[in-house]
Amino acid sequence: MPMYFEDFEVGQRFSTPARTVTEADVVNFAGVSGDYNPIHTDAEFAKETPFGQRIAHGLLVLSMLTGLRQRAGHFEGTIIAWMEIRNYRFLKPVFIGDTVRGESEIVEKRETSKPDRGILVQRVKVYNQRGEVVQEGEFVTLVRRRPA
Repeated sequence: MPMYFEDFEVGQRFSTPARTVTEADVVNFAGVSGDYNPIHTDAEFAKETPFGQRIAHGLLVLSMLTGLRQRAGHFEGTIIAWMEIRNYRFLKPVFIGDTVRGESEIVEKRETSKPDRGILVQRVKVYNQRGEVVQEGEFVTLVRRRPA
């Protein structure tokens, strides 16, 4: 069930479903982004890096997170715009075959000059299957108020 601006409270937490990063995800992201960096696409090259294997593009994982958040349904039709991503950091590599999931917490809720919308700031963390935080940052979103 979608949530509107007034349904959210500071401190409220949300989780996404989990999803495994596949070979197809990496290949498709490279094709769309044009980023064929061998650390992502060449297994032989990647073996010689400190990671010892290919890693998923950081922005691929970020885009997967946004899709997982949408799948959770909290913002179904209520987000008007993504306004800013703040202090987003890629903390650990994500490997092909890792399973990622997201958690977010509302850390700020602000009124706007428009009566039909408000601003939410969410602290977001992406975890792998080992419970390690692999990415984190804040999303600033413009969210609809409930229709009168």
